[in-house]
Amino acid sequence: MMNSTYSVTEAQAKLPRLLKDASDRPVAIQRRNKTVAYVVSRARMEAIAETLELLANPEALEAFRRDRGGKGRFYPLTALDDEG
Repeated sequence: MMNSTYSVTEAQAKLPRLLKDASDRPVAIQRRNKTVAYVVSRARMEAIAETLELLANPEALEAFRRDRGGKGRFYPLTALDDEG
């Protein structure tokens, strides 16, 4: 597995490689040995955004808490049908 950390200078010079690496895992960009940014794939970013949206929804958050506490209820998908 290749290194997943690049300096800013390396990132500028090796952008195509950096993007390829980011398709598999987050890539850190460092300046003066401190991480200043991450490059992530589109799929990972969309998953992060979806998770943040769910966590911002009080009803969804309460459903997560119920599930973790073993108190969640699950229904078959047919329960969503108008006639079901």
